[in-house]
Amino acid sequence: MNTQDRRPLTGSALKWIAILTMLVDHLGACLIEVFVINGYGNSPLAGRFSWEEVMAWYNFDLILRLIGRIAFPLFCFLLVEGAVHTRNMGKYMLRMGIFALVSEVPFDLAFHNVPFFWGAQNVYFTLFLGLAAIWLLRDWKEARWKLPAGLVLPALAAWLLSTDYGAVGVAVIVLMYFLREKPWLRAAACITLLVAFNQLEIPCILSFVLTALYNGRRGRQPRYFFYGFYPVHMLLLWAVGRYVLTALV
Repeated sequence: MNTQDRRPLTGSALKWIAILTMLVDHLGACLIEVFVINGYGNSPLAGRFSWEEVMAWYNFDLILRLIGRIAFPLFCFLLVEGAVHTRNMGKYMLRMGIFALVSEVPFDLAFHNVPFFWGAQNVYFTLFLGLAAIWLLRDWKEARWKLPAGLVLPALAAWLLSTDYGAVGVAVIVLMYFLREKPWLRAAACITLLVAFNQLEIPCILSFVLTALYNGRRGRQPRYFFYGFYPVHMLLLWAVGRYVLTALV
C-alpha cells in the first residue's frame, strides 16, 4: 500500500467540506451583511438594530467569513482534478457554463437583494473561465499561442466581468493545474497569491492541509446535487432574509 492509499479524504469528502464551509460563509455574506448590517442599503430590516447590535453581528459575520475562506481553494482543486480526469472537456465546460447562468439571479438576490446586479458575477463564471484556461494550456507545447492566450484571456475576462475572486481566482486554478504534481509548491504559491489578494484569506491554509489528505479516489457523489446546491441554497438564504427575518425581527 502506497502513502496515498492511506490518506483518508476522497474527492467526495473534500466536496462536502467545501460545500459546508461555503454555506457558513454565505450565512454571513447573504443574511448578516445584506439584511442585518444592511450593506447595500436596501434591507427591509434597516433601522431595526442598534449600533451595538450591528457591531456584534459584524463581529460574528467576520468569524463566518473566515471559516468560508476554506471553500474556494477546495473547489479549485476539485475542478482541476475533474479537468485532468474528464473524458469530455467540452461537456464539462458546458455544464459549468449552464450552472453559471442559472446561478446568476439567485446570486444577485442573495448577495445584493436585487434580481440583477451587474457589478459582480457568481463563482461558477470563475470556475468556467478556469476550465477555459486549462483547455487552452493543456496542449500549449503543440500550439505555442495557447500559452499566452490561456494565461491572459480567461483572467482578463474574469476581471472585466467582476466574477467572484476575479482574475486571482483564475490564476489560482492555473497554478493548481501546472503544479498538480508538486503539492508543496502548489500550496505555497496559491496561499501567497490568495493572501496577497486579501489578508482575510489566511484560513485558506487549512484548504491545502485538507488537499494533502486526498487519496486520489473520487468517492460516491450525487452528481448534480453539488451543482444544484449553489443556486438553490442562495435562493433559500435570500428568502429567509427577505421574508423570515423580516417577520421575526
